This record gives sequence, structure tokens and C-alpha cells, in this order.
Amino acid sequence: MLFVSIACCILILILLISWLRFNTFIAFILVSITGGLLLGLPLEKIPASIQKGIGDTLGSLLMILLFGAMIGKLVAESGAAQKISDVMLKTFGINKITWALVMTGFIVGIPLFYNVGFVLLVPLIFSIVYRVKLPAVYVGLPMLAALSTTHGLLPPHPSPAALVTQLNADMGQTLLYGIIIAIPTIILAGPVFASTLKGITTEPLQTFKPRILPDDQLPGFLNSILTCLLPVGILLITTIFQLGENGAESPVLLRFIAEPGMLMLLSVLYATFALGIFKGKKMREVMAIYADSVKDVLMIILIVSGAGALKQIFVDSGVSNQLADAMNQLDLPPLLLGWLISALIRVAMGSATVAGLTTAGIIAPLVLATGTSPSLMVLAVGSGSLFFSHVNDSGFWLFKEYFNLSMKDTFRSWSVMETIVSVMGLIGVMVLERFI
Repeated sequence: MLFVSIACCILILILLISWLRFNTFIAFILVSITGGLLLGLPLEKIPASIQKGIGDTLGSLLMILLFGAMIGKLVAESGAAQKISDVMLKTFGINKITWALVMTGFIVGIPLFYNVGFVLLVPLIFSIVYRVKLPAVYVGLPMLAALSTTHGLLPPHPSPAALVTQLNADMGQTLLYGIIIAIPTIILAGPVFASTLKGITTEPLQTFKPRILPDDQLPGFLNSILTCLLPVGILLITTIFQLGENGAESPVLLRFIAEPGMLMLLSVLYATFALGIFKGKKMREVMAIYADSVKDVLMIILIVSGAGALKQIFVDSGVSNQLADAMNQLDLPPLLLGWLISALIRVAMGSATVAGLTTAGIIAPLVLATGTSPSLMVLAVGSGSLFFSHVNDSGFWLFKEYFNLSMKDTFRSWSVMETIVSVMGLIGVMVLERFI
């Protein structure tokens, strides 16, 4: 009955989102109510569980998501992303254009949420395609592979950041492990795989031909790259410092700065002046960009909070502990199990964020029961959530329409690239497990 109830919850969620086209947040709330009833939770306690799940999830994530959106939007609007792309192109040259773009995608993709990053960076890809006269898929896929990998594996992106919270993982440690896994993953799924796609020739739609800012309006390269990498730099430095403390309590100031919400606030303040005020923008212009950025992530915030509500229903009904006991009897490594559940939900539902957060609610008790590294489980679940993007994923259609591709070519390029990222992520997690 336990597995039947959980399967019903997931099936209803899939039907509401994919078939009936319900708003994802509304679908999560309806499924949370249904799940509470199926799992024997008293009717009068269901609203309190939903509210607690939403509050606990957003309490630790809201500042990270909003500040991250603000930085990403300013990086794009100020021309910082364009500047990084131009410098990488000049440094690597046309012969190594894919390596230039994969590095750009990785650097710029850290503060940019995926859908925002796609829409804002694809015009940069097309500007290069029009200049160097190379196949658009060959040129663009490496950058998008980097964006996808950072989206699935690296905080402060919504899904891995939320997974860190739900699985009680360490944000800095997860980021450090994620970067180790991301580098070979991006190389294989990006430049290496893209080299097999030179035969796909298509002309990107003229509608998406970008407006490029003149050089004299662009910020400096060091300023641009520092703004993009500042949140990651602070988090890595504080994490490494804390690892070197040998169990001693870290200084109060260091612990304050290392708190993700505070380090994102510091990064926003730096970006405000470095890419805004010092580049001639008025404060109200920068604040208008920040206000606009909230629209880009509002639905993501609602999806994350809805997933938190469903997780709390699982916890309060006691099903999480029962599920952990049942899963312990399966002859599968916990990390592989987490990846597999996430991959199955991803294929069924399309959304990487929904797949990752739904899996977290199911797999969290198993992490505690088996002593599995929460940070590695975040990365395993995150990798699974990227598996085989197809027609029920908005990213699939974004890529197809922007690059003006047939269904066949979209499957053999985009879908295969996402699958490579997912499988390489799992391999990286399993390898890291042997060394930590």
C-alpha cells in the first residue's frame, strides 16, 4: 500500500502537469492534499503540514534565489556576458570556438538561472555564428551543455540549492564536489560531443539575431568575470578555510559571510556598484533591472515551495521512514537509487526542478539511514533530473525553435547532450564516493 500511495501521488502530479496543463505550484498543492489523505494524515493536519513545508523550504532559499536572479540579470543587461564571450573568442580563436563558448557558459551560467541564461546567451551564440559562418548547433551546444550542467549540479541554482536544504547537505561542500564533477562532464557533453554534429546545418531564425552593444559600452573583462564568480569564490574560500580548521569553531565573521544568503547579498551589492553605478547607471535603473529579474524566477520559487509542501506531507505522515526501511532492502547503492528515481520522474514529467525536488522528499530518509553523503546525494539526484530531455521539457522546445531544427536533429543533439550530462554526473558521483 505504501508504494501504491506514493506511485499514485507521482502519477497524479504527472497527469496534472503534463496532460491537464495545470500550473505546477497548484498541482503540487493538490497532490500534497491527496497524498496526505492517501497516507492517513488527519484532514485537519494537512493544511499545517503544507504551510510548514512551504515555510521551511523558502525560509532558507528565498534570498539565494532572488539575489541570484538579480546578479544574473545585471550580468546580461550590463554587457558583462557579451564581454566575457568576446574575450574568450579572441583568446581561443575560431579553431577552438567551442572551447571559448563552453568556458563562457560555465562562468556566466553560475549566476544565471537556466531559462534566463538560455534566452540571454543564445543571442551571443548567434552573433558568433553570423561572424564565423560555422554550423549553429556545433557552435552553440557546448555553451548550453555548460549551462545545463551548472543548472543541475551547482548551487546557488534553484534545484541543487533546494536539494541541499532538503537533504541537509553542506552548500560549500556540494559546490566543491559539483565543480569537480562538472568539468569533465561539460568537456564530454560540450566540445567533444559537438564535434560529431557538424553535419547539422541550419540557419537560426533571423528573429533572434541579437543586438550587440558597442565595445565602449561594455564593462571590463576582469570586472565582468569577478562579478559572475564572486558568489562561488566566497563560498569556496570559506568552505576550504572551514575544512582546514580541524574541528575548531570558525570565526563568527567567517560563519556570517559563509551563510549562503549573506554571501549572495554581498555579491549583489558588489554587482550593483561594479556593473551598475560605476558604469554610469543610476540607482533606480539598477533597481528596475532587479525588479524585472524577480519575474524570471517567480514560478521557480513557487515550484520549489510546492515541492517542499509535498515533502512535508511525506514526513508528517510517517511514510518517509517506512519508505527508507523498504528501500534499504533493495540491492541498489543509495546514490544510484536516487539518480534512478530522479531520472524516471524527469523522463515522465520533463521538469528537472520538479524531478529533483520530488525525489528529495522520497530519498531523504534513506540518506540518514545509510550514512550516505548528503552532498553526493544532491549531485546524484541533480544528475538524474537532467536525463533525456524530450517533448515534455520546455528546454527541448527552446532549443528546437531558437536553432530552427527538425525534431530528429533536436533529439540527436539536445536530447543526447542532456543524457551525456546526466550519465557523466552519475559516474562522477560514484567515483567521488570511493575517495571521501
